[in-house]
Amino acid sequence: MRRIDFIEPFRVMQLLERAKELEKQGKKIIHMEIGEPDFLTPDAIITAAKLHLDQHNQFYTPSTGAPELQQALSNWYNTEYNVKVSPDRILITPGTSGAFNLIYAVLLEAGESVLLPDPGYPCQRNFIRLAGGTPINIPVGPESRYHLSAELIEKNWQKKTRAAVVINPGNPTGTLIQPEALKKMASVCSNHDGYLISDEIYHGLTYCTKASCALTFDEEAIVVNGFSKRWAMTGWRIGWIIVPESLIDACRRVMQNIFIAAPTLSQYAAIAALKEVQSIENMRLAYDERRQFLLNELPKLGFDIVVEPQGAFYIYANVEKLTNDSKAFCWKLLEEKGVAITPGEDFGVFNAASHVRLSYATDMAALKEGICCLAI
Repeated sequence: MRRIDFIEPFRVMQLLERAKELEKQGKKIIHMEIGEPDFLTPDAIITAAKLHLDQHNQFYTPSTGAPELQQALSNWYNTEYNVKVSPDRILITPGTSGAFNLIYAVLLEAGESVLLPDPGYPCQRNFIRLAGGTPINIPVGPESRYHLSAELIEKNWQKKTRAAVVINPGNPTGTLIQPEALKKMASVCSNHDGYLISDEIYHGLTYCTKASCALTFDEEAIVVNGFSKRWAMTGWRIGWIIVPESLIDACRRVMQNIFIAAPTLSQYAAIAALKEVQSIENMRLAYDERRQFLLNELPKLGFDIVVEPQGAFYIYANVEKLTNDSKAFCWKLLEEKGVAITPGEDFGVFNAASHVRLSYATDMAALKEGICCLAI
């Protein structure tokens, strides 16, 4: 088989496409499937982009990013996490997907592996396969808050393993990794001369507590983040990756060939985004209100929430009381009740048929209507 034959579809997008078809037919759909903020990008960010557009600032930046954005992010890490990061280590990418494709292209040779949590973000498996690597999916459950642990990494590390990936807060679960657990995982990866890759795209969208940056515990950790979620900038396609100094040159050469550079206007908009405070906090508070509403209502309908999410905008629920086939269950809800949620199979294999993910990246009125539809 060819490499492309192992690339799986992003199933939530298939569900979304069907939902859009039903909407064209005149049916109302409550969207609780897609992980895209329903908020508009804050005005100050759009204004900054317009300014640079009016100044005809449409030319390439350096492949590793506009120096002004690299410096702004360096300053932001110092303020946000009390972590000092050289601007040269912060590489600007077309979204976090671009960041992951970049790092796997640099790290992996054919047959080398990366450890992933199952359930976890589905595209990770395909990023690794496209680079010629092998994803090793490790079953995780409530006992580890649906995350990898130091013990699981140690147990599953192989001779050709290059890295372990953590998603903190998690997708699809919204759960957080405790600081001490993150520190131990970083230590295990370092002891094996490998890397801890920390996906921190949902940092800033946490409730009652704050997520820890992996760089706090390991300056050689590889950190990926972006503006899509916290700043409601999905379509701007702008992210970043922080790499050890030893990987900068290799990353630069890959970026020069496959990206040229991240979108220029988006980079300058991102500088303005880092200065936004109140509008970002307002979004976070709105997500928390929605989270609490669903945490209260879903169990009444048979959705069992074993571990309460503390971040992102997802709830991962056990639906064994309702079905033994979450895929069929989700498609039936879409077709018959007009409610779109995501089956567990999109996020892995482990206990997938008994779980679903619900996104609360939609307004409260829609969530209330969705709950009413599910209750009928």
